Amino acid sequence: MVFTAAEIAKELGGEVFGDGSVGLSGFAPASNAKAGDLTFAENATFFTQADQTAASAILVDKEFTSSRKAVIRVASARIASARILAMFYPEPKATPGVHPCAIVSASAEIDPSASVGPHCVIGDRVKLGPGVVLDGGNHIGADCQVGDESRLFPKVTLYPKTQVGRRVRIHAGTVIGSDGFGYVWDTSFHRKIPQIGSVLIHDDVEIGANVTIDRGALGPTVIGRGTKIDNLVQIAHNVNIGEHCLIVAQVGIAGSTKLGAGVTLAGQVGVAGHLKIGNRVTVAAQSGVMHEIGDGQKWFGSPAQPDHTMKRQLLALKRLPELARRLAEVERHLGPLPPEAEAPKSTPPHDA
Repeated sequence: MVFTAAEIAKELGGEVFGDGSVGLSGFAPASNAKAGDLTFAENATFFTQADQTAASAILVDKEFTSSRKAVIRVASARIASARILAMFYPEPKATPGVHPCAIVSASAEIDPSASVGPHCVIGDRVKLGPGVVLDGGNHIGADCQVGDESRLFPKVTLYPKTQVGRRVRIHAGTVIGSDGFGYVWDTSFHRKIPQIGSVLIHDDVEIGANVTIDRGALGPTVIGRGTKIDNLVQIAHNVNIGEHCLIVAQVGIAGSTKLGAGVTLAGQVGVAGHLKIGNRVTVAAQSGVMHEIGDGQKWFGSPAQPDHTMKRQLLALKRLPELARRLAEVERHLGPLPPEAEAPKSTPPHDA
């Protein structure tokens, strides 16, 4: 698909400097841009490099100009880049209908505009809204609902009673609604606590590949609107994640923990159970969270602590080898400590 620089600028609410009629058919970084491509630059160094390439136009968010190429100036080049990629490379449209290889319960309600791929299993009383796409090999348990325009990539499994909102994307191999890890010690064995809750996923959520989200023990496990979950994440039963959170790869969140809105958990963060994490909290990669965190704080480390506290401790640790060397020099100059200067040994208390 080919757009003119002027058409792209209009779509982005930007402005063209130079030839607005130049045709653009792709989007590429400056390092491999060719004629007909739109590239981008976020600072003067990158702009100079982009201006020397074969690209036909440059996307910027600063007052750069070129005598050689069209320049499209927007408020944010990064945001505009995301929008342009969707323009140049739209996701293929699925064909509505149910594949002959699918197994569909007679009580399921499937909108005529939905697409059900091969080898899908649709359980009793399932509801699939308009524009829903099941790519293939999906198992949708009884009483599940999938909202408008949502897409499940191959081999996603929804256990019974899972509720998926609108415009949700769930990538391959993800399992939603499996039993929470709930057991109680009963004399001589671990007795399973039946998990009779569900999972509720709000609108505009994206969930990566091979994620597991457990059903609640009683009530639901909840994923808030607009939250994005990376690959290989484990979310335990009755966790409640707020709106617009970022949960990065290999994070594990234990049961009944609650995250506020706008929380970022970086890669391999582990969060203990029954904690409350406030709004706009950031936890750095490989941190182990064992305590509640208030709004707006940044924590890291294992066990995690406020960033300013942890930074002081790390700086002190870096000084330990030098301090040990200096102590050894002092001892060489002063000689060994006399016996009376040594720390007294602890004496066990007398019996009462």
